[in-house]
Amino acid sequence: MRFFVTGEQNRQLLLNSLILMFLGYILLLWISNGLMYFHKMDLTPVSVVNYYLGSEQDFAQPKSYQSMLEVSHYHVFSMGLLVLTLTHLMIMTNLSVLVKIWLSALVYLSAIADEVAGWLVRFVHPDFAYFKIASFLMLEISLATLIILVSISLLYARRKM
Repeated sequence: MRFFVTGEQNRQLLLNSLILMFLGYILLLWISNGLMYFHKMDLTPVSVVNYYLGSEQDFAQPKSYQSMLEVSHYHVFSMGLLVLTLTHLMIMTNLSVLVKIWLSALVYLSAIADEVAGWLVRFVHPDFAYFKIASFLMLEISLATLIILVSISLLYARRKM
């Protein structure tokens, strides 16, 4: 991170390249996140409800407390690290402070909301399926925005080298 703060990104082609490769890797993670979601559900509330509450028609069982807890345990940690890393990189760009604050808040809130939404559908009320869809979309959009903005910033710095 020091190379962003001190302006060394303009002189450090290797570090710039490594972070761009990391962002490419995160892009693959972003794509697989979407593919996994659409493998299980789509953007209709019925599909979300059927995934979490089960479906007699599809012979699908409701998601168990333990299976959801295991997924959440991993997701809370890994998404936290991902969001921390991407927002940290975004803070070092030339965006305005207001944009940085809003985008940081959006990505953190959408990551938390996406994780909580499944629990709400399963254990509170099926109408939270709308919330699950919205939080998934906001998470994907905010992550893509961070990936794009940081990539553009690094590519712009490469032109100055």
